[in-house]
Amino acid sequence: MAFTLRFFSAFVLFFIPVSCHPNELFFAGFKDVGANITLSGVAEIGKNGILRLTNETSRLMGHAFYSSPFQFKNSTNGKAFSFSTSFAFAIVPEYPKLGGHGLAFTISTSKDLKALPSQYLGLLNSTDLGNFTNHLLAVEFDTVQDFEFDDINDNHVGIDINSLKSNASAPAEYYTDNSTKLGLNLKGRYPILVWIDYDSVENLLNVTISPTSKKPRLPILTFPIDLSPIFKEYMYVGFSASTGLLASSHNLLGWSFKMNGQAPALDLSSLPSLPAGPRKKHMGLTIAVAVSSVFLAIIALAVASFYVIRKIKNTEIIEDWELEIGPHRYSYEELKQATNSFSDKELLGQGGFGQVFKGTLPGSKTQVAVKRISNDSKQGLREFVSEIGSVGRLRHRNLAQLLGWCRRRDDFLLVYEYMANGSLDRFLFDEPRIILNWELRFKIIKDVASGLLYLHEGYEQVVIHRDVKASNVLLDSELNGKLGDFGLARLYEHGSNPSTTRVVGTLGYLAPELPRTGKATTSSDVYAFGALLLEAACGRRPVEPKALPEEMVLVDWVWQRFREGRVLDVVDHRLNGEYDEREMTMVLKLGIMCSNNVPIARPTMRQVMRFLDGEAQLPENLRAPNGAEYGDGGGMEIIDGFDDFVDSFASSSFDKMSSSYSFMEHRDGGNSFASVSTSLSLLHVRGETR
Repeated sequence: MAFTLRFFSAFVLFFIPVSCHPNELFFAGFKDVGANITLSGVAEIGKNGILRLTNETSRLMGHAFYSSPFQFKNSTNGKAFSFSTSFAFAIVPEYPKLGGHGLAFTISTSKDLKALPSQYLGLLNSTDLGNFTNHLLAVEFDTVQDFEFDDINDNHVGIDINSLKSNASAPAEYYTDNSTKLGLNLKGRYPILVWIDYDSVENLLNVTISPTSKKPRLPILTFPIDLSPIFKEYMYVGFSASTGLLASSHNLLGWSFKMNGQAPALDLSSLPSLPAGPRKKHMGLTIAVAVSSVFLAIIALAVASFYVIRKIKNTEIIEDWELEIGPHRYSYEELKQATNSFSDKELLGQGGFGQVFKGTLPGSKTQVAVKRISNDSKQGLREFVSEIGSVGRLRHRNLAQLLGWCRRRDDFLLVYEYMANGSLDRFLFDEPRIILNWELRFKIIKDVASGLLYLHEGYEQVVIHRDVKASNVLLDSELNGKLGDFGLARLYEHGSNPSTTRVVGTLGYLAPELPRTGKATTSSDVYAFGALLLEAACGRRPVEPKALPEEMVLVDWVWQRFREGRVLDVVDHRLNGEYDEREMTMVLKLGIMCSNNVPIARPTMRQVMRFLDGEAQLPENLRAPNGAEYGDGGGMEIIDGFDDFVDSFASSSFDKMSSSYSFMEHRDGGNSFASVSTSLSLLHVRGETR
C-alpha cells in the first residue's frame, strides 16, 4: 500500500506544470502567468501575452520578477549552484536608430530595486554603484553608449556585477555554424533569443544570442567568475529596463529558467509576435492633408482659407539641423501646459539669455526647469544649438541633465531636470536664508570638480564649460552639486588645438589670458573653478566693489593673508569656526593655485581631484597668483620650493600664452573687446542671476 501511495504521488508531481516547480520555470508567452510574475514600475502584460517592461515614455523603468526566490547556494558549503536561462526579447525604439536605454536579465536579493531610470537601467542608483553589499548580477542589453560607465558602443551585451560598469562586454553579435560572426541590432524591432549559462564547476558564465531558435555553438561572451561570494542563498530572478531622454518599448516574448540543469528550449515560432509597427509619424500629416483636400472641395473657400492659415501658423517646422541633435523634442503645447502658459508665478529666474520657468510635464507629472531663450540678439539660435549639442549626450551624476528641447519658430526652449534647492550662490551671498555648513560646501566642491574632470577628460571630446561659477552650480533635493548652463560651452577633439572665438564669461571668473589669445581651454575652466573654491570658503564673490580696497579682489586678499600666515582669517565668519582646518587650508591654497595668472602654473582637474580626495599633498609654499605683475621690483615673486611643483605639470597640455595682445574674434563677429554675458541659472533664483 505504501509503495502505491509513493508511486501515485510521484505520478501527480510529474504532471504539475514546470512554471510552478521550485527549481524551474517556463513561459511561452505571459498571458496566463497569474501571480507567478511580480510587476513594478510601468511593466505590464498585454492581451497578446507579451510582457512589456517599458513603453515609449521618457525616463521611466519597469521590472518583472518571478514571485518566489530560487535557492542559488548550497547551504552547507556556500558554493553557488549552476543555472541556465533562456528568453526572447524585442526592443522597439521611439526613433528607428536611437535606443533608450536597454534591458537586463537580473538576479538580486529583492524584487523591489531602489533604482533610477536612464543609464542606471532600473538596477541601481548613483549612491550604491559598485557596493559589494548589492549582491547583484545582471546581463545587460544596452542601446545607449554611456561614457560614465565606459560602454564600448550603443549596441552591446555586458556582464555587470554590483555595478553598471561592465566586468565584460561585447558588441551584439552571434556566431553562425561556420564560426563567422554576424551583427545583431538590439533595437531592430525583431525577436532576439538569449541563452545565459553558469557552470559552478568551471566557474564560467556564458552569454549566447541569436535571431533564430537555434543556439549557436559558441557564446558571444564568456566570463570566468565564481558567483559564490556574489550570491545569497536565496535570490530573485527577473528583468529590468529603463528609458532616458529617448525611449524604447522593451518587450519579453518568452522565458525559461532552471537550476542545476539546462533551461527548457524556446521556439520563436511558438511565442507571441509583436504587433505591426506603427506608421511613420509623417503619415499623420499626409492624412491630414488628404482630409483637408476633401474638406476644401465641400465647404466654402473662405472657411477653408481660414483653416489653412491657422494650420500654418501653429505648425512646428523642422529644419535639417534639428534632425541631427539627439535629445527628446517636446511639443510647444506640452511645455506651455507644463508652465501654466509661462506664468510669472512659475518664473524661477532670468538672465542674459532669457527666463527659466518651473514646470510639471503633463502625464508623467515630472517636475522640470524650462529655459526659454531670449530672441533679442542674433545669438539666440546659435547658443540654443550649442547647448543641445554640448549637453545632449553628456552623462554624469554631477552635470545637470538635459531632458529635451523645443523650437517653435522664434521660440527656443530647453528642458532640464528640476533642482529643488536652486543654485549655490543663494546659499553663499546676500544674507542667505540657510547657511551651508562646511561639510556640505566641501562635498559640493568635490561634486563640481568631478563633473569638470568628466568634461575635460571623460567624454569622447574635450568640453570647455566657459562659465563655471556659483550661480551655475545647481543643488538637487539632497544638496548634491551639479554643474549647469552649457550655453557657452565649446567642444573639440582630444589632443587638438582649440580655435579662437569670442571671449565670453563673467567678470571675476575670466582667465587673464583669454582677452589676449581668444582661446578657451581646460586651464581657463580651472581658473574659474579656483574662484569658485574661494567663494565657497570665504562666502563672498570674486570681486566685491563695496569691500575695502585691499579686500576688493578675493584672490589677492586670500594670497595676502596666506603670506602673512593668517589664511584662515578669510574664512566665512558665518561658519562660526566650525570646519576642518586641514580641509579649509587645502581648499584656500588650491583656490590660489587654480587662480594663478600663468596657465601652466594651474593644476589640471585630475590633479585637483587628487588633492581634494587626499591622494596628493599640496606644496607648503605657493606661487604669487599675479605672476610677473606681483612684487616690489616688478619681477616675478616665487616662494622657495615652488619650482619643483611647477615642473610636476610638465605633462599637462596647455596652450602657450600668445605674445600678441591683439584680440581675435570668431568669424561670426562680436565686439572688439571681451564681451561679458550673464549666465542663466536653471533653478530657484529670485530676480536676475549673476
